[in-house]
Amino acid sequence: MRRFSMLTSLLFGLVLTVSAHPIPRKLLFNDNWLFCLNDSDFTHSQAVTLPHDWSIRQAFDRKAPAGNDGGYLPTGRGWYKKTFTLGAEHQGKRLRLYFEGIYMNAHVYVNGQLAGGWPYGYTSFWVDVTKFVHQGQNEVIVSVDNSQQKNCRWYSGSGIYRNVWLYTTPMSYIDEWSVCVTNPDPHTVNIKADVVGEQGDRTPIERTIHIENPQLWSPAHPYLYEAELSAGDDRLSISYGLRTISYNDQRGLLLNGQPLRLNGACLHHDNGILGAAAFDAAERRKAELMKAAGFNAVRTSHNPPSEAFLRACDELGLLVIDEAFDGWREQKNAHDYHELIDQWWQRDLGAMIRRDRNHPSIFCWSIGNEVIERKKIEVVKTAHQMAALCHELDPQCRPVTSALAAWDNDWDIYDPLAAEHDIVGYNYMIHKSESDHQRIPNRVMMQTESYPRDAWKNFQKVINEPYVIGDFVWTGLDYIGESGIGRWYYEKRRMGNDMSGKGDVPGEHYERPLYPWHAAYCGDVDLTGLRKPISHYRSMLWHSALSANELPKTDQPEEQLFMAVREPDGYHGKIKETLWGTWPTFESWNWPGHEGKPIEVEVYTKHPSAKLFLNNQLVGEQATSEMKAVFTLPYATGTLRAEAGGQQVELHTAGEPIALRLTADRTMLAADKQDLCFITIELIDKDGRVNPTANNLLTATVKGAATLQAFGNADIKDEDAYFDNAHHAWHGRALLVVRSNGKRGTTTITVEGKGLKKQRLTIKAK
Repeated sequence: MRRFSMLTSLLFGLVLTVSAHPIPRKLLFNDNWLFCLNDSDFTHSQAVTLPHDWSIRQAFDRKAPAGNDGGYLPTGRGWYKKTFTLGAEHQGKRLRLYFEGIYMNAHVYVNGQLAGGWPYGYTSFWVDVTKFVHQGQNEVIVSVDNSQQKNCRWYSGSGIYRNVWLYTTPMSYIDEWSVCVTNPDPHTVNIKADVVGEQGDRTPIERTIHIENPQLWSPAHPYLYEAELSAGDDRLSISYGLRTISYNDQRGLLLNGQPLRLNGACLHHDNGILGAAAFDAAERRKAELMKAAGFNAVRTSHNPPSEAFLRACDELGLLVIDEAFDGWREQKNAHDYHELIDQWWQRDLGAMIRRDRNHPSIFCWSIGNEVIERKKIEVVKTAHQMAALCHELDPQCRPVTSALAAWDNDWDIYDPLAAEHDIVGYNYMIHKSESDHQRIPNRVMMQTESYPRDAWKNFQKVINEPYVIGDFVWTGLDYIGESGIGRWYYEKRRMGNDMSGKGDVPGEHYERPLYPWHAAYCGDVDLTGLRKPISHYRSMLWHSALSANELPKTDQPEEQLFMAVREPDGYHGKIKETLWGTWPTFESWNWPGHEGKPIEVEVYTKHPSAKLFLNNQLVGEQATSEMKAVFTLPYATGTLRAEAGGQQVELHTAGEPIALRLTADRTMLAADKQDLCFITIELIDKDGRVNPTANNLLTATVKGAATLQAFGNADIKDEDAYFDNAHHAWHGRALLVVRSNGKRGTTTITVEGKGLKKQRLTIKAK
């Protein structure tokens, strides 16, 4: 919950006057853009409202240059144009455009003149347009070049995929990114900022405040303060939280002096079927999904996230590793950051820290991920320079990390590189923790990436070794790109009564193209927002050991029992797991054709044993091992029930789907062209039970105060485009996203499918 203190205004001792002009300091600049793809002639352009990702608005293509990494979606070059009018009230004002993110190689032209730009697609940047604009009509054109492929190892999206703002201030103004809030102790707040003069000169200003009975920020108590800074005619509101971070090998990570162990998830920046478009509502939903899945921390792998996501983490109580880069000087792809690093790393890393340093959710900076040159002595200098810049720009002295990995037997050789970090990130290497601790006793470690299937042993490391402060699974959410990571596939497919059918393309995602796989399946939560069984297991595991202060605040009761069923090997084909995958396991008791054959049921509980019943007959009681009991029984339709610790859960065989159930995440949209409503579609039988085998083709119609933004399911092989109004269900589910079109009133969403009763849902917009 967001709360505010009584501290509402800080005057920095400069002359304060009240301006009567009605111009907002910060104005969203997302409306009324024209866009054209691969052609700079706007004659045949289309109208778009930002944020906009042009790649996700196209069909999947096995020949797309971004390939497996980019989810087989086209890239290319794009142009955006907007005209806007400035009145007499803008005379004598400083005007700046603030771009939260453009992928990539952006150039900004104002009234025909190059005004600014930025090459790295994940950095937010400013363009001072004061000298380029005039009273009356003005024009801004943004060129975006994502044609040089490959430049990213995951789906980047293309275009102006985050918000754009117009800032109007006095010529002398408070520099937003100069504001730095520190709390050297819980009762003391120090705020520094720079006032930029009319000629560009800077005047540093500072104020120290004492707070009685401070409310400290934590996952369980995400209390936020707000202050208003005033200098001359300029006023700026900021949000911040009070908390202290420390760490050592004896007690691990300490938040406000109390030990805190990290149940973390890595996240890429996309929003699944929405692509890279960073709608505020989607960014908040992403954080909400992580909180609901039991995580208390996230790593923004491998780039700075949106501001909306960080605000949500502040408000919801999620700790964050804020990461700058994937690679450094040696390439992973032909056109990745190695082309920019020498000229741009200081500006990119500096922009991330200045923009983000007042977020209480951020507890650590990350300067890289699995850099290829990690064995070279020069890499130590790079790490030292980057860490030094982090400490220089962040007086809070957050620790610096990067994610280290070894794909051979030379782990120990990285000690000089590791020594440049305050906390050492281990990617899939935390099994080295005990021997590393003996060799370097004061090293503090965290596993910055881990395999989903290793949940138990990684949990044990954090619980039993205080110098290991947390584990970050790869990943929290399924995502577009890195196509096929985490998948299972069939070496041979069932054809009638044997395995004579041709199998799938074999191997890991990095070994060969895997089309039509176009996304990752390694997340604890799928593309529709549904938690997989591994998510329930991981959450119960960590909740069994963490204190209330270590867990994000939630209104949901603690989950203590869960049941899922493993797909029988050979049911559809001979199953082959991949490194980041888990065995295909579902909340399903629908296995037609498997009657009388053995099937495995997993029951997750912290209690010492669990019982299983089929149609009210006791199957057996099993002791739990690693918080899991596994039962094998002959499959028969009916009701499966698990009991443990006085609780019970059930799975039912569902009948044929006859209707649809639509569940919206909200009943009211803001009529601002930005707000989103996420609608879960379930295919249900006559008793209202989801049929987990249903894959009917569905059609959606949206009329009124919203438009259809995306439509999809969790099947990462489904080639249907996400922007179309028709999509198949998968395992009885689909997801529909509608977007405010700026109108007030009612939106009617209708979904229908062959053999299914049509279903309507209405939402309001105001």
